[in-house]
Amino acid sequence: MALLDTQIAALDGGTLPDLGGKAVLVVNVASKCGLTPQYTGLEELQEKFAGRGFTVLGVPCNQFGGQEPGSAEEIATFCATSYGVSFPMTEKVDVNGPGRHPLYAALATTRDAAGEAGDVQWNFEKFLVAPDGTVAARFRPRTEPGSDEIVSAITAVLPK
Repeated sequence: MALLDTQIAALDGGTLPDLGGKAVLVVNVASKCGLTPQYTGLEELQEKFAGRGFTVLGVPCNQFGGQEPGSAEEIATFCATSYGVSFPMTEKVDVNGPGRHPLYAALATTRDAAGEAGDVQWNFEKFLVAPDGTVAARFRPRTEPGSDEIVSAITAVLPK
């Protein structure tokens, strides 16, 4: 599966770094959400595992309560100054509905731990993509980035 080959621009309109061969935690993010403090845990995962072939990929989305209303520059500034985000961020996209980005059309077919697939429930839903491009796990929004569940899943798919 060439899931991470799906065309999506970086937040600044440029090209994302090559994610091939990496474990990637894809997260739809928002700056004005009650779950926004999860950026701290996401950055901690980035710092802990980046040297082992892992990255977080932040995907801004404004579909849930209008909680990501800013421009690309405003989002980038917020993430850098408020949370020290160093992981790559994509352009703002829709994750549900008729305008759903193709990346999320593929991700939404993945079942979570309860066996449910379908629409993204809210901001900060997480999908772990293994280095071979397959989706290894789906975590609902309230699952904290530093939880044993997520950390164990990441360590299980890190490149050897």
